[in-house]
Amino acid sequence: MNTRLKNLADAGVSIWLDDLSRQRLTSGNLAGLIADSSVTGVTTNPTIFAAALAQGDAYDEQAGQLKADGVDLDATIKTLTTTDVREACDLFADIHAASKGYDGRVSIEVEPGLARDTDATIAQAEELAGLVDRDNVLIKIPATLEGLPAITAVIAKGISVNVTLIFALDRYDAVIDAYLSGLEQAAANGVDLSKIHSVASFFVSRVDSEVDKRLDAIGTPEALALKGKAAVANARLAYELYAKRFAEPRFEALKAKGANHQRPLWASTGVKDPAYPDTMYVADLIAEPCVNTMPEKTMAAFADHGEVKGDTITGNLADAGATMSALESVGIDMADVVKVLEDEGVDKFVVSWDELVATVRGALQRL
Repeated sequence: MNTRLKNLADAGVSIWLDDLSRQRLTSGNLAGLIADSSVTGVTTNPTIFAAALAQGDAYDEQAGQLKADGVDLDATIKTLTTTDVREACDLFADIHAASKGYDGRVSIEVEPGLARDTDATIAQAEELAGLVDRDNVLIKIPATLEGLPAITAVIAKGISVNVTLIFALDRYDAVIDAYLSGLEQAAANGVDLSKIHSVASFFVSRVDSEVDKRLDAIGTPEALALKGKAAVANARLAYELYAKRFAEPRFEALKAKGANHQRPLWASTGVKDPAYPDTMYVADLIAEPCVNTMPEKTMAAFADHGEVKGDTITGNLADAGATMSALESVGIDMADVVKVLEDEGVDKFVVSWDELVATVRGALQRL
C-alpha cells in the first residue's frame, strides 16, 4: 500500500480514479489500484469511454456479438459502457458494503446532448441505473439549469447521483437545494433515504486555465500575481458552503430520517499548467469528507511525492475569500468565467460523445 496515498485517505479524502476501460478490468490494473493505491471508486465520462473504445480490441468480442444479435448502435454503446461500469461496481462491492455506501462508487454519465433537456435526462438516468443494476452506481447529471430539476426527480426516485460540471458557487448552492428537495420527495414517497448517496463534482483545474488566460490579458503585476490561485480558492469556498448548508435545520430533519450528506468532489484535478506543482489540486484540497477523482498520472505523482499536511481547506477560508475579492478587483468577472466553462464543458463532452459514436460505428463495420 502506497504510504502517501494511504495518508491522504486517512486524512478523510476518498481517492477515486478518473478513468475506466475494459483493459483496466481484465488486466487486473484496477484491482491493483484498489489494493495498492487506496482507490475506493471510479468516475467515467464520454471522453474516457471514447478513449477506451478507440484503443485496442478489448471490446470486439462483445461488440461482434451485439452486431450478430441485430442490436442497434445506440443500444450497443449503452451495453458496452454499462458492462464496464457494472463490472467495476462488482469489483468495488466489498468497499461499498464495508463503508455502508459511502465509497465503492462507480459513475456513469447521461448522454451530454441531453444536458439542456430535463425530461430526457430523467428518463436516461433511470435507464442507465436499470442497465447497470447495481446499488453502488452513481448516475452523473450535469449541473445545468435544466439539470437541476432532473437531479431532484432522480433523487426522489431513490437513484444515487453524481452532479457534475459545477463551477460556480451560486450554482452549487442550487445543486444542494435540488438534492435536498429530492430527498424530501423521496421521504414523502416512502423511499429509504439511507440508500441514497450523492456527490457534487466541483471542477478545479479548468477554472485556473480560464482565469489565468484573462489575467495574462490584463497583464498588470497585480493580475499576474494571482495566477494559479483562483481554482483552489473557488473550491475552498465551495467546501465552506457545503459545511454551512449541511448544518442547517433543513438537512438535520432529513438526516434524522437516514439521509446522507452530498459530499464535495474535486474533479478535473490534473494540473494543466506545467509551471504549477503537479499535486496542488490534491494537496491543497484536503478535508473530510471530500472525494478527489484523479487521472492516473496525478495519482502516480501524489504517490511519488505528494505531502499530506492535515486539513488544507478549513484553515484557509479567509485567504480564499480574499483571493476571490482580489480577482474581482483586477477585473476578473467570475460570473462570465463560470458561464464560459459550463458551456465549454457541455460542448467538449458532446464532441467526445460523437467520437465515441463514430468509434463504435467503425468497429461494427470492421467486425
